[in-house]
Amino acid sequence: MTGTFLPDFVCTSGADAFAERQNPMDRPARHPTPPRETHTVGLRWPRVRTEPQAAAFIRAAGYCLLFPVRRLPLPSLYWAVARRPIQLGPEWDAACEKIWRWKDELPLRRRAFYAKVFRGRGTFIAPEMLPHFLALQQPPFCLQDPEPLYAAGVLSAPAAAIWKTLQREGPLATVALRHACGMISPSDNRRFQRAMLELQSKLVLTHFGAEPETAAWPSNRFELTARAFPRQVAAAENCSPAEARAAILRRSLVWRSRAAPAELGRLFGWSREETLAAWTEAIGRGPARM
Repeated sequence: MTGTFLPDFVCTSGADAFAERQNPMDRPARHPTPPRETHTVGLRWPRVRTEPQAAAFIRAAGYCLLFPVRRLPLPSLYWAVARRPIQLGPEWDAACEKIWRWKDELPLRRRAFYAKVFRGRGTFIAPEMLPHFLALQQPPFCLQDPEPLYAAGVLSAPAAAIWKTLQREGPLATVALRHACGMISPSDNRRFQRAMLELQSKLVLTHFGAEPETAAWPSNRFELTARAFPRQVAAAENCSPAEARAAILRRSLVWRSRAAPAELGRLFGWSREETLAAWTEAIGRGPARM
């Protein structure tokens, strides 16, 4: 599958329409008002209809969101499938049904990493780009034992417990994981959700399939990134943060060629100095203005 990236392709974002929640029946929630703004993402690509095409789209973009999010100028797999703004209503459309399956199946087949990364929202990262994102995690969490990280105060106790449970038990679906790490009561809900978001934002965990655990929708299964993507984790060891930022920025400019350095720096949480260095490395010269 081939495609090109061109500027001025408008994509409507609707984070409020589909806010993801961490539980076995995790489905985007309906919102009573329509999205209030649009953003331009310079991305043109043949309409995605199959899982292999979805993998090709993610690889071409380098990274993208599951659903569009307001004020987060990134391409989304929803747009690639639906080719329209999110349709609000009591029922999901066919595009939602497809990509909701793919977020679990693509990581299981090692075609894409998926976790809640940008602003805690569902994010795909292409396997080729994953080492660069991992290299920016300081300390490099995927390569660590959780116990020293907890002792150093950079990892919460619930997150360390979940991490050690997955190390011991292998990939687990949500309900089984909660039971295995002893977070099964209703009072543990928020603690578990926060810990899962913490581990995903640090790229320690990835979705890894789904399985039926209740009479409701199948539960997400989770696996440690170090086991799901061992080659990418090993490659991250040999990638410096400066190299990683340059590679990520270079890919970003392919589909967002009009972005200002400051905008991209804010998107990734980089300092002014880091952004300027990445820009110079990526395109061979510094920006006209920051």
